[in-house]
Amino acid sequence: MADTILQAATYTALGTPRDQVRLPAEVFDGVVNMPVMHRVVMAYRANQREGNAATKTRGLVVGGNQKPWRQKGTGRARAGSTRSPLWPGGGTVFGPIPRDYDQKVPKKMKALARRSAFNTRAREDSVFVIDRFNYEEPRTKVLASLLQRLGLDGQKVLILTDGAKPNVYLSGRNLPRVEVLPYSDVSTYHLLWSDVVLIEATAIGHTLTPIVEKEPAPVAKKKAAVKAAGEEKPAKKAKAKKPAARKAAPAAKAKAARPKKAAAKKTKTAAKKSAPKKKGK
Repeated sequence: MADTILQAATYTALGTPRDQVRLPAEVFDGVVNMPVMHRVVMAYRANQREGNAATKTRGLVVGGNQKPWRQKGTGRARAGSTRSPLWPGGGTVFGPIPRDYDQKVPKKMKALARRSAFNTRAREDSVFVIDRFNYEEPRTKVLASLLQRLGLDGQKVLILTDGAKPNVYLSGRNLPRVEVLPYSDVSTYHLLWSDVVLIEATAIGHTLTPIVEKEPAPVAKKKAAVKAAGEEKPAKKAKAKKPAARKAAPAAKAKAARPKKAAAKKTKTAAKKSAPKKKGK
């Protein structure tokens, strides 16, 4: 396992592919120890707990100094305090108290778990190398376009920089499912949390010559789809106008027929009035 050679795909900060890079054997040696990773992750999560949950026993609840009623003669059960755990508003028995959940893990075990997590992602081809993150100012749009060009939309992405880089951190702070950390500060938990790991080349000992490239144009797939949908809508409206025209034709005929009927009625009434009345009636 120690002779395993792992390589990773390499890209520029704008997403242009480059030649693959060999990952350092000191970290990416191919060893994966699942029990050690489990132990370290459980310790990490336990150390995140504050341990400040607390409840009051009967001795901490205010009140209850006086006996609620006399011992005998009332017919009720004897009681010595209204702050007994049996009473509403009384103390809590065996409730949580502030405690320390910290777990100590040996340094060698932490290092082994960290190497195992790196090797797990490298075996899945989920480790990408970026030549350099040289942001002069925080630009969330630039980092989001890089993830989009790499096809990492919707995935949990861990970005490891060579030392602390505030501009890169501020660029990814507002992106969901994106975490930016220095390479030296990454833990086993963060590596296993992520789906894809982006590592800056200088952090793993590679110095890549920069490539002169222009900023890529924004992806216009969604806009094209919107335009196509916009072209389809007028066609549907045109189709919808045909039944309306068909409906309008009978209505126009009915309107034209109404004056003719009215004229016929008038002629009939005029003829009746002008006709002479029969005698003998």
